[in-house]
Amino acid sequence: MSAYRLRNRTSNFFVFYLLPLALLGLLTMAARPQDPQNSSRNEQIISREVYHRLALEPRLSVFDIVGFHVNGGTVTLTGEVTQPVKKSDAESAVKGIEGVDKVDNQIRVLPLSPMDQKIREAEFHAIYSLPSLQKYAWYSVQSIHIIVDNGHVTLEGWVDNQADKDAANVRANSVSGVFSVKNNLQVGQPKRPA
Repeated sequence: MSAYRLRNRTSNFFVFYLLPLALLGLLTMAARPQDPQNSSRNEQIISREVYHRLALEPRLSVFDIVGFHVNGGTVTLTGEVTQPVKKSDAESAVKGIEGVDKVDNQIRVLPLSPMDQKIREAEFHAIYSLPSLQKYAWYSVQSIHIIVDNGHVTLEGWVDNQADKDAANVRANSVSGVFSVKNNLQVGQPKRPA
């Protein structure tokens, strides 16, 4: 048998027998549902990295609040920020994470208002100047976030105990020019991705 016929038979064998088997194997792998435990593990890894990157985002401050949710390879960003650049910075920080296929940026940019900025500064001083609440300013990311939207204040974040939550609420309500205060502070340690 000549070398040509042997090579021709080998290539025919590959095309007619092995290639369809290989394609069938790929289709079976694609159709097979993902292992839920592995998917959950990947989401945990992505969540940790998203949390880390957002915590290190230099433009985010005590006057912004950004949250997120991971579903498969999609990260949904939520919250409110004081400037449009902060919204795009948060999205950029998350886009480069391995395993993230899509970022759904639902962060809301608060209205740019000189009056709101004055309220933010006054709220910061009122809350963080109280001796029992000063410890929350020592963290690299302050745990009491002050969100001001057209004179309405929302406190977000966490405190150690109910007394600190109540004290923050009283101090926030003491600032002039504020229409309302909504206290969403959580008591206890914040939940960080596992």
